[in-house]
Amino acid sequence: MAVRQIIEIDQEKCDGCGDCVSACAEGAIQLIDGKARLVRDSYCDGLGACIGDCHVGAISIVERDAEVFDEDAVAVHLQAIGRMPAHTETHAPAPPLLNLVNPMRVGPATGGGCPGSRAQVLAPRPVLAGVGATPRSSQLRHWPVQLHLVPPTAPFFAGADVLIAADCVPFAVAGFHERYLAGHSLAIACPKLDHNQEVYLDKLVAMIDLAGVASIHVMVMEVPCCGGLVRLVDQARRRASRAVPVRCTVVGTDGEVRREIELEQAAG
Repeated sequence: MAVRQIIEIDQEKCDGCGDCVSACAEGAIQLIDGKARLVRDSYCDGLGACIGDCHVGAISIVERDAEVFDEDAVAVHLQAIGRMPAHTETHAPAPPLLNLVNPMRVGPATGGGCPGSRAQVLAPRPVLAGVGATPRSSQLRHWPVQLHLVPPTAPFFAGADVLIAADCVPFAVAGFHERYLAGHSLAIACPKLDHNQEVYLDKLVAMIDLAGVASIHVMVMEVPCCGGLVRLVDQARRRASRAVPVRCTVVGTDGEVRREIELEQAAG
């Protein structure tokens, strides 16, 4: 048992609609006697992805003594209730002719491993502006960008200003590359749909302590589930042994910035 963040369901507010049950990727919530209930602490990762699916506001995040989140137990539980974890689903391999990324490559990538996760440093081109300047140049400095795939101690994170963005942000914000990505190393994640997010916390701490990032800018959408990404970054900066400035930008679904927040610096 340990004191940690975990969901709490207000039984007075809950109307038993069941939306949170399907929203919980870990199967931690079930309808019992017409009310949503947390069936076991170790099934809940505490990120609150289910909050945005509760239309009556019955779910909140609290800190209390609870069993630690157990991913292996979750996998067994999901199998038992007929819901396989998304990351264990298997699909038949696509025929070589359906390799749309590189139709000429039918064998493994040179050097082994998936070419989509191979670390690469890119050279962003100058930002174009003014009349006739479209299409604009990409400001991406490296590949990969998904938080599960990026090596936290890769050269492109060393001493860098890092942008941690929720998956939806670049699609919502006009001029994302010029306004926010330029000059930053990037990692993207979805706090609602991504699995095994405890790995994210370890990677963020490694970026701060081992890669020595200069700053972190986290950008999220103005939806409840996106708060999980802010909490992950906040936990990482608190767990890290060195202080790093962290700020948060919250974006509305209309693409407009709602607020900017500076997180208090802390170390240790």
